[in-house]
Amino acid sequence: MHILRSQREISQMRKAGLLVWKAHQVAAELVKPGATTGEIDAAVEEFFEAHRAIPLFKGVPGKVPFPAVCCISVNDEVVHGIPGKRVLREGDVVSIDTGCKYEGWCGDSAITRPVGQIEPEVQRLLDVTDGVLQLAIDLMGKRSRWSEVASEMGTYVRDAGFSVVESFVGHGIGREMHEDPQVPNFVSAQLRRNGDFALEPGLVIAVEPMVNMGSKHVKSLPDYWTQATQDAKPSAHFEHTIAITENGPWVLTGAPREGEEIPS
Repeated sequence: MHILRSQREISQMRKAGLLVWKAHQVAAELVKPGATTGEIDAAVEEFFEAHRAIPLFKGVPGKVPFPAVCCISVNDEVVHGIPGKRVLREGDVVSIDTGCKYEGWCGDSAITRPVGQIEPEVQRLLDVTDGVLQLAIDLMGKRSRWSEVASEMGTYVRDAGFSVVESFVGHGIGREMHEDPQVPNFVSAQLRRNGDFALEPGLVIAVEPMVNMGSKHVKSLPDYWTQATQDAKPSAHFEHTIAITENGPWVLTGAPREGEEIPS
């Protein structure tokens, strides 16, 4: 069973969300030809440290504990790419996923950015993936069950000629990065059977569509973490932490609203 958060708790989560938003602005300044993925990760780590925020990803258990504060995935890498010496080149796309815990509450967000000029069809992939996330946010204020949103997300991506990755899904978020419920970007048998949930005030979830230009299938790379498309075609990933309030969806990892400040 997932936990419904109070308005006060959601406001506390917003602080973490603002820091994650700002971390992405820090990263964006470095997304250009010649930069390394390791340099981007180091800048985000320095930002979190300066603001007394705890990175959520570093040390996550696995065959090898995850070694960085960001997952940085390039081109055909879908998710969980490990930052390092890889140099970004003109025409690449780079997905940056990061999160932090601040004063006991978590925020998590991902953005895929172009490196210089990219091919028009790759730009369309980014636009569709961002678009399906924005569609989900809008529908969260208009539908009563997540399955209704997931169904429209899947249709949106398929109608564009792309594939929804089904190996990974979004998640509840709060005191911990990964909480119930699971949040698929498509309708599955499991969702129909017993995984559906109501869209009601107090629900806080991380919605994170991953969309492939070709097949939906992915493969694990030898570093134990990085997931790439099986057909080596590009992938994109966008994510926001979103709360449902009495006034509708609130993107907690979105840009500051008037009067809001980044926690210091």
